[in-house]
Amino acid sequence: MSKDTMKAIRQYEFGGPEVLRYEEAPFPELKPGEVLVRVHAVGINPPDWYLREGYKDLPPEWQPAVSFPLILGSDVSGVVEAVATDVQGFSIGDEVFGMVRFPSMGESTAYAEYATAPASDLALKPAGIDHVLAAGAPMAGLTGWQFLIELGHSEANPFQPEPHRPVPLKGKSVLINGAAGGVGHIAVQLAKWQGAHVIAVASGKHESFLRGLGADEFIDYTKNSPEDIAKDIDLVLDTLGGPTTGRFLRTLKRGGALFPVFIGFSDAEEAAKLGITVSMTQVRSNGPQLAELGRLLDAGTVRVAIDSTFPLADARKAHERVSGGHIQGKIVLTIV
Repeated sequence: MSKDTMKAIRQYEFGGPEVLRYEEAPFPELKPGEVLVRVHAVGINPPDWYLREGYKDLPPEWQPAVSFPLILGSDVSGVVEAVATDVQGFSIGDEVFGMVRFPSMGESTAYAEYATAPASDLALKPAGIDHVLAAGAPMAGLTGWQFLIELGHSEANPFQPEPHRPVPLKGKSVLINGAAGGVGHIAVQLAKWQGAHVIAVASGKHESFLRGLGADEFIDYTKNSPEDIAKDIDLVLDTLGGPTTGRFLRTLKRGGALFPVFIGFSDAEEAAKLGITVSMTQVRSNGPQLAELGRLLDAGTVRVAIDSTFPLADARKAHERVSGGHIQGKIVLTIV
C-alpha cells in the first residue's frame, strides 16, 4: 500500500449490504486540530445501516445530502500515526478510541485502514481492554451517557425546543427496552452504576446475559408485553423508540420520564395529561466523556459485549448479520 491509498469499504449508491465494496480509496488528509489514526477495529452502529440505505425512514427534509463514493462508520479504535501541529494531548503511538465527527453524516469515514479525527472526539484507549472492545464502546456508550448521565454539550436539540436533561437515578426504577443491544446493554450497566433498580426488556435468550450485567428484573417481550407488566416506573429508556414508544407511558408513575432514542413519539397530549416528561437528544462526539467512560471500562464497572467480529473486507457480511436481528452487544470490524 502506498501512502496515497488505503483499503476501505465504499459504496456508490444507497441500498442493501451488497452495495458495500472493499477497495482502494484515497488516503485521508490530516487537517488542523486532527489526529490520524491507524485503525485496528471499527464498531458498527444503527446510523451506519440507516445511511447505507439512504435514511429512507427519515422525513425528506431530514435526509442528509451525501456525495458518493461514501465511506460509512464513526466508531474507531487504533493507534495514532500522525498529529497536526496544533494538537496537544496525543502523541504518535498512543492507543486511542472515539466516535468521529458524529452526527455529521457521511463525514466520519471509519470503515477504512486509516481515519482522521478531530482531537476533541478522541480519548486514550483504556489499557485494560483491547481494540475490539474499545471500538464497540463509543456510540453506544456516549448515547447511554448523554441520555442518562450528562448531556455534555449545548447544541440546539433537533428533536425538541428544550435541551434534554438526564434525571437523577439513585434509588429510582429504570426500565430499559432493547436492553441486549449496543446502547441497551451499556445503559443497563450505567443505570446500575448510578444506583438504579433496573428492569431489562429483551427476548428470553438474553436473560442470563442481562442479569449478569446487573439487571434486577427481566421481561421477555416475546412472552409478555412490558407495558402490561411494569408499573410505577420512574424512567423508561426505550433504545428502540419509534412510533410505538408511547405504549410505555402507562408503565410510568406521574412525574416519571420517557427517553426514546429514536424519533417517532406522537402521544404528547397523553404524556402531558399523565405528568410525564418525554425527552430525547442526538448523541454527539465527546472525547472527555469517553475518557470518563474509559475509566469505567478499565475498572470493569462497565463492559462491552461483542456479538461478533468480521474482517474489514467482510463488512457486507457484518451488515447481513445486522439484518438477522437479536444482536447481543456489538458487531465489530477488525483490521489486521
